[in-house]
Amino acid sequence: MTSSVNGSGRTAVDPVLLRWRNAVFVIFWLCGFMFASWAARVPAVRDILDASTSQMGLLLFGLATGAVLGLFASSHVIARLGATPTLLLCLSTSSAGLVLIGLLASFTPSLAILFAALLAFGIGYSICDVAMNLSAAANERQIGKTLMPMYHAAFSIGTMSGAGFGALLEHFGVPVGIHLIGVGIASLVTSRIAVRFLQPAEHPAEDAVGNQVAGDPPGAGDLPSGDQPGAAVDPMADPLSDTPSPEGWRTRLAVWRDPRIIVIGFIVLGMAFAEGSANDWLSLSMVDGYGISNAGGAAVFGIFVTAMTLGRLFGGKVLDRFGRVPVLRGTAVFAVVGLLLVILGPNVGVAIVGVVLWGLGASLGFPVGMSAAADDPKTATASVAAVATIGYFAFLIGPPLIGFLGEQIGLLNAFWVVAVLAIIAGLCAPAAREPARSAD
Repeated sequence: MTSSVNGSGRTAVDPVLLRWRNAVFVIFWLCGFMFASWAARVPAVRDILDASTSQMGLLLFGLATGAVLGLFASSHVIARLGATPTLLLCLSTSSAGLVLIGLLASFTPSLAILFAALLAFGIGYSICDVAMNLSAAANERQIGKTLMPMYHAAFSIGTMSGAGFGALLEHFGVPVGIHLIGVGIASLVTSRIAVRFLQPAEHPAEDAVGNQVAGDPPGAGDLPSGDQPGAAVDPMADPLSDTPSPEGWRTRLAVWRDPRIIVIGFIVLGMAFAEGSANDWLSLSMVDGYGISNAGGAAVFGIFVTAMTLGRLFGGKVLDRFGRVPVLRGTAVFAVVGLLLVILGPNVGVAIVGVVLWGLGASLGFPVGMSAAADDPKTATASVAAVATIGYFAFLIGPPLIGFLGEQIGLLNAFWVVAVLAIIAGLCAPAAREPARSAD
């Protein structure tokens, strides 16, 4: 699978790569839609459970705990199964989990049972997150264009669509159960279609045309280097050997001793905290802090994800022009200013301006971190998993921390923690600097 220059001077991309690219767009969109479908109905679930802010923090802690557990296992699961089979398994698990959450919220509204359901949903969702970022990075390298912000824009469009759909259903009084069960079933069908067009994203012991690649351990994160456009590759086949080699395990663990990967992880941590806090608490904070309706809170969350979407849609051009480090610093400033307006704003209008800046500021931290982690294709699987694991600690500590602080000082004031972490992310930006390139 290659790209070539045709007679008109344009780069012709292999159709297999284009179908792979489009399938990755669909998967990113779908994951965003599934998560936002849940996030938009958090106030309604709070009402069903008659839960306090701190109790909701503990409930959301179940989702975050599952996410972190999944991330710790992700590189090993992907090395064992391959990225594509892992995506199929985990998308199916997440879709089924959403159905289960809808059933439980409707018929057995219990904090403990919903905690367990969100734990399972978080495990499948987070492993899927690593696998789809790995597939996206591999496809980006094969096509030879900056695509990662666009992939994450697809995720944001999914969250925007999910938030808008959730706000609409909330406005018309559609029960949470019907909403989430319907989304879960539709997601299950869509995911099974999309994964059929993916290609192996990790480096197998032997590439698609049988060429042994010396020195690269299985699962090291590169793509097959087959030079036959459209070569037949079964997307559901296991691209790795049945028994991962000790060298592969050592490679996956060694990245945790790489200072650059750890610091990139802190960039992702700060910006994931900024994004995740909005996902978990923005709609509820607007309801409680500014006195708007549940539907209005869902709509404000939709504004946030719309701003994130715009930041990611145009982020690739901005990154190409200015580079990763200045852009990460600038977006950190946007996030901090936006948070200050949300926390201190005298009215809803000012707060909404802050939400826009917050969304723009949080838009590029995660995709840039994933691209930076995947700069070395030989360690991309392990590095992406490590950076995502560090970043997802934001989702582990965020919900209970914001919930606890919100119970004591109010949700809006709890967002001061988010501002501090955004500042730290901006200070860590140099770690994401692009690798040195030879002069053209």
